[in-house]
Amino acid sequence: MDAPGQSNTHLTWTNVAIGGTFIVFDAVVSLVFGLGVGSSLVTAAIRCVLQLSVMALLLGSIFSTGSPWAVAGIAFLNKSKRRYTYMFPSVLVAMACSTIPVSLLGSRFAMSIEPFWKPDQYIPIIGMLCGSTISGIVVAVSSVLRELHENRDKVETYLAFGASRLEACRPIAQEALRLALLPTVNQMSVIGLISIPGMMTGALLGGSPVEQAAKLQMVIMFMISACTALAAITASVLTLVVVVDNEHRIRGDRMSGDKHVIWKTRDAFLGRIGDFFQGVWHKLIDAFKRRKVEDDRAAEGERRPLLG
Repeated sequence: MDAPGQSNTHLTWTNVAIGGTFIVFDAVVSLVFGLGVGSSLVTAAIRCVLQLSVMALLLGSIFSTGSPWAVAGIAFLNKSKRRYTYMFPSVLVAMACSTIPVSLLGSRFAMSIEPFWKPDQYIPIIGMLCGSTISGIVVAVSSVLRELHENRDKVETYLAFGASRLEACRPIAQEALRLALLPTVNQMSVIGLISIPGMMTGALLGGSPVEQAAKLQMVIMFMISACTALAAITASVLTLVVVVDNEHRIRGDRMSGDKHVIWKTRDAFLGRIGDFFQGVWHKLIDAFKRRKVEDDRAAEGERRPLLG
């Protein structure tokens, strides 16, 4: 019997290719029913393969070094496509105030990992926490900005009647926090009954006992809920502090739907690559058409003596 945590399967790229047939099936279904998502599915699958391959190379190097600084470096990787004024430091503070204390305390005490920064265990934990935290921050910030845009008159009425920005924006922050925690609450409500979560499935496939895998999933879910709550609270408060200044005014000039310069550069780069391949494709089509016309003319020239 394999030792706990030791995987008894060995997958090759052939297995990945076989799994990719499911994506092909989805693309065919999209094409047959005219859903228009076939190309998006294929593109997402290709990105998934490339990103996970690069991540596997990085994690392999980090696991072999066992350095806590390398673990900290990959744990702080984060990106955000939406922005407002001072959004980067706000999101950074929200991420740091939630993932760092929860991951440290949870790894050391709740999961009894010593040292807590063991790469093969701490990186998957911080990855799951960051994933849920990012989702919570996106939901909270989007809710705050949407409410300030749609119900701006209501908030400004409260401010005009002497309410502080905390009193006027408290319902907005409460709604943002509720929406941010709703996915986690729903997930904990159905976990184990309707679906087997990914962390528990991975532990079972790795050879861990069922009881240990279930307890591990419980701890992870509790850590995710605490991390999401802290991140949503911090992000909502910082967003309101920036958008509603200390003069109790809603600063619409600080809210923007423009993308970050990184994403603008990426879109421009991908657009140029797409234009290049599109131009190459059009040239190939034109060359094929010209070749066909020339072949037709040559065939017509060969038939004329026979017809005469």
